[in-house]
Amino acid sequence: MKMQKECTCPFCGGIELIESYQTAYGSVTAVSNRMGGVSLYHLICRNCGSVVRSYVKEPEKLLRRKDRKKG
Repeated sequence: MKMQKECTCPFCGGIELIESYQTAYGSVTAVSNRMGGVSLYHLICRNCGSVVRSYVKEPEKLLRRKDRKKG
């Protein structure tokens, strides 16, 4: 977990956001690629606990290997 100060919470105006992630059954798997998944990351407001943003760090991993960009 690391602190983020890039944006403001739209719910309470808090500026301290904590980066966290879901593991195991909380991973994201593309419908077209059911082999494994990637962790879902969240920015959570330290002040009110709201999830401000959810994202995956490597969206390319959601694609089938043959469909990934080379390079």
